[in-house]
Amino acid sequence: MLNKPMIGVAAAVVVVAAGTWYFLHTRSPQPRVPVEATPSQPEPAAEPAIAHPLPAGDTASQAPLPALADSDGPLREALTPLVGASTLTEYLRPDSIIRHVVVTIDNLPRQKVAVDKRPLNPVPGTFAARGDELHATLDTQNFARYQPLVAVIRKLDMQQVGAVYIRFYPLFQQSYQDLGYPNGYFNDRLVKVIDVLLATPQPTGPIELIRPNVMYTFADPTLEALPAGQKLLIRMGPDNAAAIKSKLMELRAVITAAPLKH
Repeated sequence: MLNKPMIGVAAAVVVVAAGTWYFLHTRSPQPRVPVEATPSQPEPAAEPAIAHPLPAGDTASQAPLPALADSDGPLREALTPLVGASTLTEYLRPDSIIRHVVVTIDNLPRQKVAVDKRPLNPVPGTFAARGDELHATLDTQNFARYQPLVAVIRKLDMQQVGAVYIRFYPLFQQSYQDLGYPNGYFNDRLVKVIDVLLATPQPTGPIELIRPNVMYTFADPTLEALPAGQKLLIRMGPDNAAAIKSKLMELRAVITAAPLKH
């Protein structure tokens, strides 16, 4: 229950192939011999349709992208003006940033998120519950653990975040395909994950917990069955969750070129 958060993002190229027919002619007439028809070959599988093509970025004056394995330094350099060097060092893990972002985003709609693949450093403090192992509720003091991170996210200019994402998108796409989706389009996956997070329910009143093993889980089986990303937003508290959702809506508008609804 204590997987850590990640808010963050990616354009593949659709390749169209065409066939060429050759006709052979001889110089002298030849007796016509009936030719058995060749069985038609099955049509090649069509590429999956892209639901949310990434808006074009301004790459005319940009330097060539590094290789994925060498992208940590350039990506951190691009992100530093958005939050500052010290904040970036405090929250963002220094290695394999794009790969960790892609893995985490892909897992947020699932039941579990790989903790060792998270792109962010753990938030300080420990999970707290009120009561005992037989009857406990989520301690609202947990919400304060996420407030410094959420404060950073509140100040983000999502147009600038989107511009960095679009700039480095080919590397996000490569990492997504390397993850086991050779025909997948990462921006579609990101938009889907954002929509899942935006649909997170907000329970009212104390949230009851149980502790069947080492970790606490939600006592309500409906809540416990929610995707990992939705359960994370619930554990962050309603105010933090509302702030995150607001920024996610802004980011969604940027990466889909869709007007922001008011």
